[in-house]
Amino acid sequence: MPEHAATLKAGRPKSLLPNRTHYCAGCGHGVVHRILAEIIDEWDLRGDIIGMAPVGCAVLAYQYLDIDMCEAAHGRTPEVAAGIKRARPDKLVFSYQGDGDLAAIGTNEIVHVANRGEPISVIFINNAVYGMTGGQMAPTTVPGQKTSTSPKGRSVTGEGYPIRVSELLATLEQPAYIERCVIGGPKEIKRTKNAIKKSFRVQRDLEAFSLVEILSPCPTYWRVKPTKALQYIETWMTEIFPPGVIKDTTK
Repeated sequence: MPEHAATLKAGRPKSLLPNRTHYCAGCGHGVVHRILAEIIDEWDLRGDIIGMAPVGCAVLAYQYLDIDMCEAAHGRTPEVAAGIKRARPDKLVFSYQGDGDLAAIGTNEIVHVANRGEPISVIFINNAVYGMTGGQMAPTTVPGQKTSTSPKGRSVTGEGYPIRVSELLATLEQPAYIERCVIGGPKEIKRTKNAIKKSFRVQRDLEAFSLVEILSPCPTYWRVKPTKALQYIETWMTEIFPPGVIKDTTK
């Protein structure tokens, strides 16, 4: 897999299909899709990478990324990705999942895939809510946050504290690299891109498991304007989910 410092021309990356997306205004999925497409182009990966789409807002990711992609039942994406990697160890394989898909119905899958150290890269989009099905409370919903199923705000006595997936997986022996990033300004987006690149290197060079968690805005179900959603991430979401490297055994 060549890795070169190619400078992308202005405009759409070749690996990002010219389809109008179904994402809401201000959603972070489109930004992450572009980041992935830029990396795929820069590293010339279009024939050497396989992605797994989740059940959730990004269920149609294969309509936007011009690469080989598969679909799996809700929450089962990591296990299917692990199977593909075992069948095609010559390919880079990544799982793309939201917090409802990964941290709720897919908790069992992500824990055991990470525990086995399956050499895949997981892109974990955390917007603290179920976006596809109506804005219900998710395992990552922060205390006090109002959702369609917690109209008075999440109560830690009734619903418990949010699950910190990155910290949870970091307690396992096998994961080599786990980092939490943010969709925000150019600095944060660049850091997110570098984290995904490192995740791919860990898979390629060390044949190890890695995960990049990305705090992403959901203006529609946070019921705020897109600009306000970014402020929400900075003010209340990062307090519960602090950005940074959670685990790195590659140093």
